[in-house]
Amino acid sequence: MSAVEPSGNRHRPVCVGDDGALLDVAETVAADWSALGVRGSFLALNLDTGERLGFDIDEQVPLASVAKVPLALVVLDRIAAGELDAARPVTVDPARSSVGSTGLSAFRHPATVAVGDLLLLMLSVSDNAAADALFDLVPVAEVDTRLRAWGCDNIRMRHRMNHMYECAVGAAGNDFSLALELAVRDERAGLPTIETLDPAHASTGSAAALVGLLRRVWGDEIAVPAATAELRRLMGCQVFTQRMACELRADSLRWSGKTGTFLHLRHEIGVVEAESGDRVAMAALTRADRRAGLAPDIELAMGAAARDAFEALRR
Repeated sequence: MSAVEPSGNRHRPVCVGDDGALLDVAETVAADWSALGVRGSFLALNLDTGERLGFDIDEQVPLASVAKVPLALVVLDRIAAGELDAARPVTVDPARSSVGSTGLSAFRHPATVAVGDLLLLMLSVSDNAAADALFDLVPVAEVDTRLRAWGCDNIRMRHRMNHMYECAVGAAGNDFSLALELAVRDERAGLPTIETLDPAHASTGSAAALVGLLRRVWGDEIAVPAATAELRRLMGCQVFTQRMACELRADSLRWSGKTGTFLHLRHEIGVVEAESGDRVAMAALTRADRRAGLAPDIELAMGAAARDAFEALRR
């Protein structure tokens, strides 16, 4: 274990690696992110050997849309238990639905969708309206309680998806640029103005906790096999490939993941599986130190971290 001194701030990421070569990769990724003005957490774990590398893996971070993964697992567990019907129709009215640019969130007219397809929309295109329609059926407190019962103590569910935008509007009105400026300023000061960027009030998780959840999902060690199998299938349907998946696209590789984006947050978690049998679970949770709605360099750095970690951990 070691620390790397990033340029321009006092934070020293705590790196972990199960041997010298893995530790070197973790330190390189931490330094690369720091050079871009990115603070974050990263963890990659070989699901079969248990070897790992990363840094700041226990830091609690607001999850944004990564929170849709534990929500999906709880909903799928209820479906498997017969407490909820995947075919149940749910009508989503844009006049009362959640903010977002994809799926039902972007619709202009009411639509009726089955619960199972709300799950698909939520995980494939990160549909906020679909997620909050599911929260109507399985409330936030119930999701959080179920996670506690499963031993997922370092993943906390505290709010619906739309609450992130309600808090941003409360702090900055309808000025998204101002909200982003506040997020960046507050990241430097460590005093969040927007409530859902405060780990004490946001839905949060650590890289270690999220990778631990993925390990249990891929090993059928949480909920029931019918739920975990469907979650793996749905995560494999994600359409966004600009982050960790961007360096893991090949006929011999399969990526199953979920992104999360809100103001200066850019996250992704997932599992890469190779035809050779190698399986590596990863979590990359980042906060940018600049006002940028688009940051392809940060996303490419996340992809490079995923590639380097996979190559270092595969056997």
